[in-house]
Amino acid sequence: MTQENRDVVQGAWRAFADHDADQISAFFAEDAEWLAPPGNATAVALDVPSHMIGRKAIATFIADDFPRLFARDVAITFHGFYADGDRVIVEETMSATLANGNTYVNDYCFVFELRDGLIHRVREYMDTARGHRMVFGETRCDVQGL
Repeated sequence: MTQENRDVVQGAWRAFADHDADQISAFFAEDAEWLAPPGNATAVALDVPSHMIGRKAIATFIADDFPRLFARDVAITFHGFYADGDRVIVEETMSATLANGNTYVNDYCFVFELRDGLIHRVREYMDTARGHRMVFGETRCDVQGL
């Protein structure tokens, strides 16, 4: 199952790039969850939850909300796809031009958990302070404790 799970996650990334909600939705279990750090710059800027529940919510975020902030020149550099059983780990750097014209570059690590050939849970990790600086500038930081 390890290679099959890795193939599912790689297919999901291709669907994410197309921003087609139906294609994206097909990779997720109905009760899927996507957990990003609370107060991350993307959630704050778009006024969306950092913990999304359900394939529809996840697909809508990737297809419709994400492009409102990451407006153009979105590029993903993958550093690794690692699979073990029902987990696939993805290391990447994302760069983009934000809707406000700022440049965005940040490193991410995603842990995908699969069940019955579909993505059941995603845990997203990134440098939240760096993200806030790029989205809001040096003077604004809403992350607790920073």
